[in-house]
Amino acid sequence: MSESVRTALTELWQQHWPDCPPVGYKLRDPYAHLWVRFHSLPESKRYAEDESEYAIVLERYNTVLDELFAGGDVYVITPTWATEPEVPSFRPDDGYWQTLLVEDDPDPRFRTHCHLTVARRPWRHGCLDELLRDIADYKVGGVLITDTRLRCIYDPYDGGADVFLPTPGERDRMRDRHADWLSSHPSGL
Repeated sequence: MSESVRTALTELWQQHWPDCPPVGYKLRDPYAHLWVRFHSLPESKRYAEDESEYAIVLERYNTVLDELFAGGDVYVITPTWATEPEVPSFRPDDGYWQTLLVEDDPDPRFRTHCHLTVARRPWRHGCLDELLRDIADYKVGGVLITDTRLRCIYDPYDGGADVFLPTPGERDRMRDRHADWLSSHPSGL
């Protein structure tokens, strides 16, 4: 990824999400008014146990992703977590974007850095199923999926997905379309 593309992505992120770095679990606090969480299995069950449950998980992930991104390209932002600030040796086509200091600590052994890569791809239903299944099984974490203008963020995790939309009205409409996928907990978690 060229320096100009990295700079443009950083500027877009700052334009739309200035109060938080591109780390999914940190978005909810400053952007609670734009956030909704969907659970990936009925009754808020966290992990699929058989292929019929994996089908439900993937269908729920893909349904929301289709609503957000159908007909467009997406960025898949993938973190590599490390205690070292040095950027791992990424190949040029790996799409290295930036490195963040996520957890600062006086003791360097306990500092956490996040090296982000970005891949652009056309969205189509099911195109990320292998990655989404790994996320559902907690083999991969911290992936963000966005439109190329970084206005909508889809943050899948093992058990569901957090969605951040440009306005509270858009968030409410999406929440209402999938009300049976919401948590019964008052906080929405």
